[in-house]
Amino acid sequence: MAKISYLNTPFTVKKLTLKNRIVMPPMCQYQATDGVPNDWHFVHYVSRAVGGVGLIIVEMTNIAPNGRISPNCLGLWNDEQKDQFKRIVDAVHAQNGKIAIQIAHAGRKALGTSDVVSCSPIKYDGANEAMEKWQYQTPRELSKDEIIEIIEKFKQSTQRAIAAGFDAIEIHAAHGYLIHQFCSPKSNHRTDEYGQDKLLFAKQVIKAVKSVMPSDMPLIVRFSAQEYGKDGYDVEYGRKLAKCFADAGADVLDVSGGGDGQLDPAHTPEFHAGYQVYLAQSIRKITNLPIIAVGMLEDPYVADYVLSTKDADLIGIGRGLLRDPYWALHIPSSPFIPSSYAVAFK
Repeated sequence: MAKISYLNTPFTVKKLTLKNRIVMPPMCQYQATDGVPNDWHFVHYVSRAVGGVGLIIVEMTNIAPNGRISPNCLGLWNDEQKDQFKRIVDAVHAQNGKIAIQIAHAGRKALGTSDVVSCSPIKYDGANEAMEKWQYQTPRELSKDEIIEIIEKFKQSTQRAIAAGFDAIEIHAAHGYLIHQFCSPKSNHRTDEYGQDKLLFAKQVIKAVKSVMPSDMPLIVRFSAQEYGKDGYDVEYGRKLAKCFADAGADVLDVSGGGDGQLDPAHTPEFHAGYQVYLAQSIRKITNLPIIAVGMLEDPYVADYVLSTKDADLIGIGRGLLRDPYWALHIPSSPFIPSSYAVAFK
């Protein structure tokens, strides 16, 4: 059997050194009340640190109450939320893990709120990913003053995340949420400067977030390098996004796809191991920034092969880590097995 050569090697970006190349990507839990992390989140994230994950990225955490996918999603708009996140961060660090947080606003994909907003008043036409009891609404168009307020809220949430001790920040510009909505020609029909330059909002958010981050702390930007719906943007546009985000200050690119609305079979890849790696390959051609690849990579030999090609530097393991918090410990010759568990891995 082939040797696992890359997954368990360390990786450094700025001051952040990871013990391996395994990333737990953000995956919503829908378990919060008033945006506050609780014991579910504590166990969920700390168990993956015990399980040897190099970088844990906390699920989409929202900058405002009306920015949540559902009322059960996490938030970081007040200090109570910050203090409960610190409890999780400290426990992950105690297990020799590193932890980042994904901050975001759902825009027109927000559910369970009476104030749904977006760049343009265009209703989201995709499936309800959270809970069937809520329906997507037609959003109201944000004014320019409100856009500036949202950018400020991204900055404030970043400051709280830093105070809580997170090792990195991830901005969510993928999967059809607010930043993606501004970037996408399908959802952004504005005629002002935010429509003329559809990437302006994303650039301003990145600039604002970077302005309060320590210079040696990495900023990750997750984005959709291709939309999978009819008339969605292609990989060439995704490469334009990647270059824009890199120029604006991103330190790592987390490369995903989709999120613009109803999936169209004519524009959607077949789901198989590594089905989104081609996006990482395409982005690699235009940037030297570290890249996180995703897309059904829970077979460690497949993940290791992707790293061997140099098309990605880190591997996001999503559903594999939901099924097994100790996924990383099952990799042959894993050096990260806790001594208390060693007898079970002999």
